[in-house]
Amino acid sequence: MSDFKREDLRVVVLAGGISDEREISFASGANVVEALKEEGYGKVVTLDPASEGFLNQLEHGGFDVAFIALHGRGGEDGMIQSILEFLDIPYTGSGVIASACAADKDVSKALYERAGIPIAKGMTLASDDEVCVADIIEVVGEECFVKPAVNGSSFGVTYVKNADELPHALETVFDHGDKALIEERLVGTEITVGVFGDPAHALPIVEILPQEGSDFYDLDVKYIDPALVHRIPAAIASEDYRKAEEFAVRAHEALGCTGFSRSDFIVTERGPVILETNTIPGMTSTSLFPDEARHANIPFSKVCDELIRIAIKRWER
Repeated sequence: MSDFKREDLRVVVLAGGISDEREISFASGANVVEALKEEGYGKVVTLDPASEGFLNQLEHGGFDVAFIALHGRGGEDGMIQSILEFLDIPYTGSGVIASACAADKDVSKALYERAGIPIAKGMTLASDDEVCVADIIEVVGEECFVKPAVNGSSFGVTYVKNADELPHALETVFDHGDKALIEERLVGTEITVGVFGDPAHALPIVEILPQEGSDFYDLDVKYIDPALVHRIPAAIASEDYRKAEEFAVRAHEALGCTGFSRSDFIVTERGPVILETNTIPGMTSTSLFPDEARHANIPFSKVCDELIRIAIKRWER
């Protein structure tokens, strides 16, 4: 199928889903559909995994390939990838194990460390663990971030400025999952590095510009005009730029990612420190990954086309 004709290929774009990022996923999916049509794909259907009869439609739809535009739980964690493999449908992005490892920030941090990528000091707590604020502060300091170990798009994330705020932050995080990751607050420049293609290579690095009234790159900031938030290329030292590119590709490979990913870093006094890797980055008109690709002179439609080609090549292998 590697010499497929775009007009004949039946593509299912999976968008929506069961996570907190459902609405963002619909926006990503709509952008992907438009891009595929621009590239000449004549048979493109969108399905929502949360809809009634989804599995039956997926199994009997005669699809040649699935383009996964799902974010968070059910989309980036290996769940939908397992279903597609069972149904023998090629799909874009990373496989089951890579997706599951990247989705769990606790697991991915262990893989980063093993690959020699600097990580933040931190600890994890389960929802039924006893909480000792003093012990947490001893590990991460008073200023820290509390986030779901498995989630995305800043849902459930709290910037804690002092010990008194920790209990409420933990209540919030356990509304979004049963495992919390608590990390030191890193001081420096926030950047993100897209990785694309086969073989994988880094895209131009984006610097996340601080916004008045926001303590970090939260939901209020992520989906405003990119020109107000993204600086490309990032204005960081050349050595830090080189290291961030290297670490992003290394993270992509350590997790076993395929096609594309996007890793977030804080550039501190000691250099770039990784925060997390997204195996299905946002693909809306304001998202980071499409913006990076544009600055590498790769139109978004070409990104989507190449991801389908990589998916089919992997399946044929």
